Amino acid sequence: MRVFETLSRIGVVPVVKIDRADDAVKLADTLLAGGLPCAEITFRTDAAEDSIRLITESRPEMVVGAGTVLSVDQVKRAVGAGASFIVSPGFNPKVVSYCVENQIPVLPGVSNAGDIEAALEFGLTKLKFFPAEAAGGLKYLKALSAPYGMIEFMPTGGINAENLNDYLAFNKVFACGGSWMVGAKQLDSGDFESIEALTKQAVSTMLGFRLAHVGINAEDSAQAESTARALCTILDMPLVKKPESYFTGEAIEVMREPYFGKNGHIAIKCNSLDRAIYYLQRKGLAFREDSFRTDASGKITVAYLQEEFGGFALHFVE
Repeated sequence: MRVFETLSRIGVVPVVKIDRADDAVKLADTLLAGGLPCAEITFRTDAAEDSIRLITESRPEMVVGAGTVLSVDQVKRAVGAGASFIVSPGFNPKVVSYCVENQIPVLPGVSNAGDIEAALEFGLTKLKFFPAEAAGGLKYLKALSAPYGMIEFMPTGGINAENLNDYLAFNKVFACGGSWMVGAKQLDSGDFESIEALTKQAVSTMLGFRLAHVGINAEDSAQAESTARALCTILDMPLVKKPESYFTGEAIEVMREPYFGKNGHIAIKCNSLDRAIYYLQRKGLAFREDSFRTDASGKITVAYLQEEFGGFALHFVE
């Protein structure tokens, strides 16, 4: 379902327990400022329903789901308040059946093969793995998922900034849920500054932006080779020949002919190009679609921004 595709591109879903509905909109603004336009509001407090309604009505750009949903009545209340997806801690056939019959996106919790096969009977292919760390962690999830190649998971429970990327690197994980960004103490004390900082840290950790190399435009192949060899001599690095360029080690690329960017380009590595593109587009940046390179599966592997910086194009690689 499309909402799960969006959650996959966001990558991290804050799991939030709100005691005061008055905090809901401020929390949404804080999560948006931190780079996460989504939240799973748990039905563990009386404020959950009103909180979902307040956020969805005032901040439509937020993807809001209802968590800890234990009954069909809670599903109805959550959806009536504007929730776009339902999350439950376990596999409740009544909840799942109602959601499937009414085309409501649902992520029931699973922790064993029996749960997964019950979900398959309902045609579900995206599930919550809960409680992730207590149930056996990533090693257990990899073993559990092996017979079920069609299933993708959103691990929740014990996920934090330290193990987030370990889970997201597993190709059967489409997103991770976590409560570490929005703690009860911060909400109770109104410490939204800390919540924003932890959210930004989670996003930064997930994206993992770091310098890959710097590219220089040469007029032709001869100039490119000459420039690269000179840099190799200065920096005591090996010359690496590529179809379109010469590399000085892994740090500097000299293009055989001018490419994007007046002077060249700066390449930035990231953990997920799909999530990086989605994140940067939400910040108002535009990409050059004519720069996209794809692999055999159609996945984008290289993408350039339209804007240049000091005469240098900026491109991202996974």
